[in-house]
Amino acid sequence: MNSPLPARHRAQLVADDVSVTLGTRKIFTHLSLSLSPGDRVFVVGENGRGKTTLLNTLVGRILPDSGRITRHGSIAIADQQMPAGDGRTVGDAVRETIRPAEQALERLDDALITIESDPEEYEAALDDAELLDAWDARRRVRSALAALNADFGDDVALDTLSVGQRYRVRLACLLGGHQDHLLLDEPTNHLDHAGLAFLTAQLSQRPGSVLIVSHDRALLSDLATTVIDLDPTPDGLPRTWGNGYEGYRHGRAALEQAWAEEYAAQTARQAQLRSDLEQAQARLSAGWRPPKGTGKHARQSHAPSVVQAVRRRQEALEASAVTLPPPPPQFVFPRLPARAGHTYLRAECISVAGRLRSPVDLTVRGGDRLVITGPNGAGKSTLLDVLTGRLAATTGSLAVPDPTRIGRLSQESEDDAAPLSTGQRRRRDIARLLATGPAVLLLDEPTNHLSIDAVARLTRALEETSAAVVLVTHDRQMLRDTAHWPRLKIRPWGALPATPGGDSRR
Repeated sequence: MNSPLPARHRAQLVADDVSVTLGTRKIFTHLSLSLSPGDRVFVVGENGRGKTTLLNTLVGRILPDSGRITRHGSIAIADQQMPAGDGRTVGDAVRETIRPAEQALERLDDALITIESDPEEYEAALDDAELLDAWDARRRVRSALAALNADFGDDVALDTLSVGQRYRVRLACLLGGHQDHLLLDEPTNHLDHAGLAFLTAQLSQRPGSVLIVSHDRALLSDLATTVIDLDPTPDGLPRTWGNGYEGYRHGRAALEQAWAEEYAAQTARQAQLRSDLEQAQARLSAGWRPPKGTGKHARQSHAPSVVQAVRRRQEALEASAVTLPPPPPQFVFPRLPARAGHTYLRAECISVAGRLRSPVDLTVRGGDRLVITGPNGAGKSTLLDVLTGRLAATTGSLAVPDPTRIGRLSQESEDDAAPLSTGQRRRRDIARLLATGPAVLLLDEPTNHLSIDAVARLTRALEETSAAVVLVTHDRQMLRDTAHWPRLKIRPWGALPATPGGDSRR
């Protein structure tokens, strides 16, 4: 039941043994979860694993093939994209959000007039208004709009806003609302630092439950009580991990280790049995051709035992079939030869008209670590384009003694391989980059589309490699993990010039 009034402590959203197939593809099978007030449940998994499908199934947009979903209390969902083609305005979105609160206040005003003749109606109306905190509804939404940098005028049409701006409007309305269950799909995608802080605070204080699809490990670390894991498992079933982010990390690592060990044991056992069978078959073949002079009786008595040995080994091989799918490939970082202290790249007073205003000085030596920071549009990716020769600088000079030792990973894959998911393409791009043996890694948002486990492994590898690493990222957890690395801040276009001096050793 999806009531306009919250159920508060009685609210429940339960998926019991749910399976969903779209077309001919099984999205997930035998998935169970339960949401109660105070729960902060995260859904994780690589792109294409069914995270958004799960959200749409929980709200009733998709019917499961089997299983049951029970809903009690009010539910709201924030999709990755907010539709805007119907002429609605920002004011319409705000009014839709606060309408239950305004209706409760109108009912309370009417009940106040007849309080003497119908005191029970007044008490009921007052209870509803208090349940919705109706007097503060408009202020809550307006405060959320301001905090998320979405405080546009009421008459601004939604279809004139960007995708990110529309999403922030929708998210602000939901955060200022009253729903028992809030379902969010990648809520951090369009938020700046202040917006992220506001979102985290709001979700941590929310009295109802929250189900969040997100790759944002910092948000997961800060909020999660439970994690629903849709990444591959030995039996193909989803996993539920308690104890927040740490519980998920340790549980997932243990699962993958046990999976790999059991798969290796099964394949080794099968290989041994196959070898035994081949040897028995060879003996059988030799048994039918005994040495010259062997009597007929000896040949006849020897043949059945060899045949039986072949049959036993054939049966053993069939009985020992590998029952597990291959485990996910582990992220293995090759040894990248780089000379410590050797200068591989030097840029002096680099700028690009219209794209990178702040003159940048940068020296990269073997073993260096550097994080390039700055807001969107400041020119971080432009700087990497200049360093790899893809783009000519307007001012300054660039010295790269051996361009073949410089490796660049772009934000998105430049090769659209249709059979591969975005996560698979990302892993392939990283593998191709490492295969060239670069001494300098220029990495632009390297965590895009990777699973949480793959990102953790990548982060450890970047700490340990002998190659120099220059990193551009908005991944908050990666920024936390590399907080001890030097920083080079790129000022946005239109800001005052930064003081040059991006030497990665500073």
